Amino acid sequence: MKITLITGIAFLTAALCYAQQPQQRPATPGASGQKQEYPARMTPQMTEIMEPEVKVIIPGDQPEMPPSDAIILLDGTAEIINLEWEDSQGNPTKWILQDGALVCVKGSGAIRTKRKFNDFQLHIEWRAPAEVSGEGQGRGNSGVYLQGLYEVQVLDSYNNKTYRNGQAGSLYKQYAPLVNACRKPGEWQSYDIIYTAPRFASDTTTYFTPPRVTVLHNGVLIQNNVSLRGPTLYIGMPEYSVKNHGDGPLELQDHGNPVGYRNIWIREL
Repeated sequence: MKITLITGIAFLTAALCYAQQPQQRPATPGASGQKQEYPARMTPQMTEIMEPEVKVIIPGDQPEMPPSDAIILLDGTAEIINLEWEDSQGNPTKWILQDGALVCVKGSGAIRTKRKFNDFQLHIEWRAPAEVSGEGQGRGNSGVYLQGLYEVQVLDSYNNKTYRNGQAGSLYKQYAPLVNACRKPGEWQSYDIIYTAPRFASDTTTYFTPPRVTVLHNGVLIQNNVSLRGPTLYIGMPEYSVKNHGDGPLELQDHGNPVGYRNIWIREL
């Protein structure tokens, strides 16, 4: 009896071990007469996607120049200003064209693009007045509003102390820039901005995914894919002003200083 029980246990153990071994089909001759393994070994081609091919565009000759698929929003001509820009009431802008730059006129109000955008890559160049006047937030102040709601601060922050989340390159009152990359007053500066618009939850006051922003100031990374808490506010908490919205314009702020802009282009993503 003991011998039978031991024999049975040994047989069962052997059967379980066999069942756990990977099973392979018998090797069969291939087209070349060679045996084929089963399952077949992975090859590089199995993970190489050929179609559709990546769209071809022509980059600009210099990093600040627009590529072939960019929308030109400002090129130093009055024609494109009238074509692309308006004031907040939908009227022609009262900002003035000086030496190829569009310059803010105090009291004229913000201007915005007639077009509306969602996700995009933006290049924009700006210049604070060469003649220094005022201090803190009163010196070379303007702003670039993404979708008309989320501000990337424009300010003369060269040797000009102010609150850190309100200086040049800040996502105003939400994120200070990683570094201060400001040039001297009167020198042209650039922002390159990557913007991912928010997606909303089933209600109208909650982000499913928040807006995300990356900013390079004069070629230096100063905002690294940060998530915004809500629209820009001067007073209050951004979270409490979140409302469902779709595409929105690019807007330039009138803060009473003659800040100039040039070479603005955008790529829809």
